[in-house]
Amino acid sequence: MIDDLLDDTGFLSAVEDAVRGAAADEVMPRWRRLAAHEVDEKSGPHDLVTVADRAAEERLTKSLSGLLPGSAVVGEEGVHADPGAYDAVRGDAPVWIVDPVDGTRQFVRGEPGFCTLVALARHGRLLASWTHAPALGETAVAVRGGGARLNGEELRAGTPGPGAVLRVATAHPDHTTPAQKRALRGLAVEGVDPRPCGSAGLAYLAVARGDCDAVAFTWEYAWDHAAGLLLVTEAGGAHRTIDGVPFRVTGGNALPFTAARDAATAARVASLLRPQ
Repeated sequence: MIDDLLDDTGFLSAVEDAVRGAAADEVMPRWRRLAAHEVDEKSGPHDLVTVADRAAEERLTKSLSGLLPGSAVVGEEGVHADPGAYDAVRGDAPVWIVDPVDGTRQFVRGEPGFCTLVALARHGRLLASWTHAPALGETAVAVRGGGARLNGEELRAGTPGPGAVLRVATAHPDHTTPAQKRALRGLAVEGVDPRPCGSAGLAYLAVARGDCDAVAFTWEYAWDHAAGLLLVTEAGGAHRTIDGVPFRVTGGNALPFTAARDAATAARVASLLRPQ
């Protein structure tokens, strides 16, 4: 049944409308208008949540579960409130994986580099994803086996040119632990240009459109990665953990991992990330 929905343009359009609607009604009216009391810290000063995050996730939880009765929703803010909710990623029911505002720090600063991420999965298999950057006017949609599109145009990641310096997006150094910094140190070699990113979702989009060659991340939270991994894959790219297998949204991955414009680049970056 769920595979049939992927061929149903009405269903896919309804999901896109739900994503766009949540961003238009709950996120954008608060962009550059946040009061101090509308921004909170979760685990620390670099882990922020706003009223927009919470309101958008509440709305998406209601609309997405209504579009697919019997489905579960795993959202960043819902899991923060109830960590056990994350188990649905590994359950039998179809699951919506939601990051209502990916790039919250950028959103709080009034910058345009944030997006809303939604992915649909079942049994760890990514089926469809939506990456909506309202302040940038960009919406990318990927369907398993159906390709990836940005604002309706086909996305192709392409291949880095021969001998080109690889542009690899990673978490900003200010927001990584000492252990994570050590894990990413393998990228500090000739021929690789590691650069910090803000929104993980937009970094994946940059790979899918060929503006960046790879991402390298050290954490597993599905809401940061699910939408982007399918987007990159359907644009012709690949992803690998340091043990050489594709990243699993259900967890238990050998970290760090990479997603890249093509399989050869993914293999090269993964090899650099392995402990020496």
